[in-house]
Amino acid sequence: MGKTLMGNEGVWRLWIGEVWMGEAWTGEAWTEEEWTGETFMGMKVFGDCGWVRRGWVKRGRVHQLLTCCEKLSRKAVPRSSGYLRTTEWRRVCEERKEMEGETVKNLDLGCGREQKLNSDLRRETFQIRSERVSESPSKKRREEMDDFLDKLPQMDLMRSEKMTLVQLIIPVESAHRSVTYLGELGLLQFRDLNADKSPFQRTFATQVSTQRSLYFYYIRFQSAVVKRCGEMSRKLRFFKDQIDKAGLRCLQRHELEPNIELGDLERQLADHEHEVLEMNSNSEKLRQTYNELLEFKIVLQKASGFLVSSNAHAIGDETELHESTYSNNGFIESSLLEQEMRPEPLNQSGLRFISGIINKDKLLRFERMLFRATRGNMLFNQTPSDEEIMDPSTSEMVEKIVFVVFFSGEQARTKILKICEAFGANCYPVPEDITKQRQLTREVLSRLSDLEATLDAGSRHRNNALNVVGYSLTKWMTTVRREKAVYDTLNMLNFDVTKKCLVGEGWCPTFAKTQIHEVLQRATSDSNSQVGVIFHVMHAVESPPTYFRTNKLTNAFQEIIDAYGVARYQEANPAVYSVVTYPFLFAVMFGDWGHGLCLLLGALYLLARERKLSKQKLGSFMEMLFGGRYVILLMALFSIYCGLIYNEFFSVPFHIFGGSAYKCRDTTCSDAYTAGLVKYRDPYPFGVDPSWRGSRSELPYLNSLKMKMSILLGIAQMNLGLILSFFNARFFGSSLDIRYQFIPQMIFLNSLFGYLSLLIIIKWCTGSQADLYHILLLLLAFIAVPWMLFPKPFALRKIHMERFQGRTYGLLGTSEVDLDVDPDSARSHQEEEFNFSEIFVHQLIHSIEFVLGSVSNTASYLRLWALSLAHSELSTVFYEKVLLLAWGYENILIRLIGVVVFAFATAFILLMMETLSAFLHALRLHWVEFMGKFFHGDGYKFKPFSFTLISDDDE
Repeated sequence: MGKTLMGNEGVWRLWIGEVWMGEAWTGEAWTEEEWTGETFMGMKVFGDCGWVRRGWVKRGRVHQLLTCCEKLSRKAVPRSSGYLRTTEWRRVCEERKEMEGETVKNLDLGCGREQKLNSDLRRETFQIRSERVSESPSKKRREEMDDFLDKLPQMDLMRSEKMTLVQLIIPVESAHRSVTYLGELGLLQFRDLNADKSPFQRTFATQVSTQRSLYFYYIRFQSAVVKRCGEMSRKLRFFKDQIDKAGLRCLQRHELEPNIELGDLERQLADHEHEVLEMNSNSEKLRQTYNELLEFKIVLQKASGFLVSSNAHAIGDETELHESTYSNNGFIESSLLEQEMRPEPLNQSGLRFISGIINKDKLLRFERMLFRATRGNMLFNQTPSDEEIMDPSTSEMVEKIVFVVFFSGEQARTKILKICEAFGANCYPVPEDITKQRQLTREVLSRLSDLEATLDAGSRHRNNALNVVGYSLTKWMTTVRREKAVYDTLNMLNFDVTKKCLVGEGWCPTFAKTQIHEVLQRATSDSNSQVGVIFHVMHAVESPPTYFRTNKLTNAFQEIIDAYGVARYQEANPAVYSVVTYPFLFAVMFGDWGHGLCLLLGALYLLARERKLSKQKLGSFMEMLFGGRYVILLMALFSIYCGLIYNEFFSVPFHIFGGSAYKCRDTTCSDAYTAGLVKYRDPYPFGVDPSWRGSRSELPYLNSLKMKMSILLGIAQMNLGLILSFFNARFFGSSLDIRYQFIPQMIFLNSLFGYLSLLIIIKWCTGSQADLYHILLLLLAFIAVPWMLFPKPFALRKIHMERFQGRTYGLLGTSEVDLDVDPDSARSHQEEEFNFSEIFVHQLIHSIEFVLGSVSNTASYLRLWALSLAHSELSTVFYEKVLLLAWGYENILIRLIGVVVFAFATAFILLMMETLSAFLHALRLHWVEFMGKFFHGDGYKFKPFSFTLISDDDE
């Protein structure tokens, strides 16, 4: 069944007419040397999609000239002026075709450079029997239509970038540098070839033992590096937390620092971490000692107050103390305190005390527990400390209470100490002698002074060490993050142990192939590898990812569209049109040029601080506003425009574009705003005449205007969606969708609602009602419904039956590729069953959805009228019932209150709630009514491996 073509695109089969189908070619395969890039067997190949796939059918015999895979020609044949277009090539072939029975020898397919080839093989290949085919008029018209469509400009800006599936065969010695350079370029999305395996299960069981050990060593090395990167990320986060806790700033050095190796960085981080941990440990111990001494000083000062007065009383009248001391029935007078201060030894039943300090929030529970444990046989005294003390565990300042507990007996002492330990109360011994108390206080103050100096010196040393780390912290975090991303990407590749190389696959934009090739060559050169990286294009079965190149302005609109669904590959992009339609529909609902100026000021503030805010870490709400700053700018500009049309400035009309077209009928007209107005000049030049404000017909007039305007805008946007569905069908070559979906949908929509819009415009222009051809248009709408429903399923069934009629002939060949299937289609690899009932039900649902949706979607656009009216009436209420009402009073306080209430109502209700409401309604109109006509949204984003896309959360 033909020669096999071996090349970078894989194995394909050429099928040229009945020569190769009826007479099988034999011989060796064409080698890669004979198939090189832009030439095939020395001949130029050309055409819009490579080798021409169109053919002529006569009596069931297909003469399909030079049929080949479009994927093959997509790489081989770049579109340029040096190649002939499809129709020109066909004309050349027709001129060179000879009479029936003769042969066309050495058909020259192009012009250009000549290559040395085997002349016998070239002559044998291109001896094709051709017969003259009479061209019918319908065929000529079809060709003329193809010429017209080919000359239309391509929608390059409206569709996603063309993507190519590529394969990389990277030597081990240059793998790391190649992936690093690709990450810097950021235009290649790697496919995970080990997605179904964990990092510890990625093995090749069929390899020999030596190769398996090499593979195991490589996998263990990669896993170890990933773990090391994770450990270094943990250390860097520790340093960042320490710097933030110390209140320092990470200042980068202005001089260029040399790139540091991963091993050197790991050693430096280990040394710095050990140093900081040691300083933290010493500082914590010193801080704990300092806090204990500070508490001891406070206890000495406060607890001695309970003893000093009693001690002076004991020295003055010791005999009297003896006589007034009673121990019967557990009753103890306050003078018993001096008994403990006597120089004579006390027995076990004497009075004792324990002093200490405790947190204020634990005091009540602590006192209650002491009372219950001692059964009330204790005396509890407390006093607040004059200063707060830092808690070493939380580094927070806490308020504490000094307490003194008087008790009697060793058993009570044991219980009290255990309760103090349970509640975290620190107990300190207070001498009974006043001289010793003063001496101990002086010692404590001296040690506190020394510790303060030591802590200050340690803090300065720690801050200096953290500053040294902070100078390079940002660069180190970037380095570790990049290295971890590189090795995570390397784990997505397959390791070919037979060739000692890594095999990877990925998607890249077609325009980036040259850049990727240059980057790989540079990586090979820099790594001193003797073997270069092999980069070639593969045939793709699955759909490629979707990639749109955006800028600051279009990125926010693209994110709005992607929130609904990512566009299918090469599908028309609604974000391009939403740049204009989205802020305009918002402004229709929000039209007030006073409120628009407020939005404009907010947008200009965000734009003025764009460079500064882009480097800061913002909150969720502020980040959302900053990301949509250009959306807010356009919404503000369109709101000013629509506000000028509505002639509303905070609901107040102005004569901006000249005088009103209405005046009072006579001098007796007392109220020129509600009655007696007559038109005496041309209409107001731009927007709504200010005289409508306050008139009796203001509301009916504005309701009629905004309602009809909403219908016109809705029909226009839905027609735009249907037109985009036509361009989608034309781009993907689906003529059935054009004939049996686009055309009847356009007829149905415009026969009913397009005609309604036409009547509105005629009435506005002429002032008279028109009723033209309504019966005919209604009949067309009824015809369009079965047109949408029945033809397409039966046409698909017919195509399916014709396609599979000659399948048995394809089995004569030895190739695995099915000859009656387009090699570029996914059906050549995975065949789906044709279920006619399922397709018919799907078409039925789609038709019913469109018919009913045409009515509901048109009514849905009336929300433009409703929200515009609500916004206008709210503005009027706040202006008349708040501001004007308050301004009618002579009291300055009432006027000030009215202005404040009006400002808050305008800011929080009209500028925040109404803005959010109009934003969400405009979002609904785009997602459902507009995009539902053509947008599938079942694609997936292009996520290249790029260092710039790595965030802090990816560590």
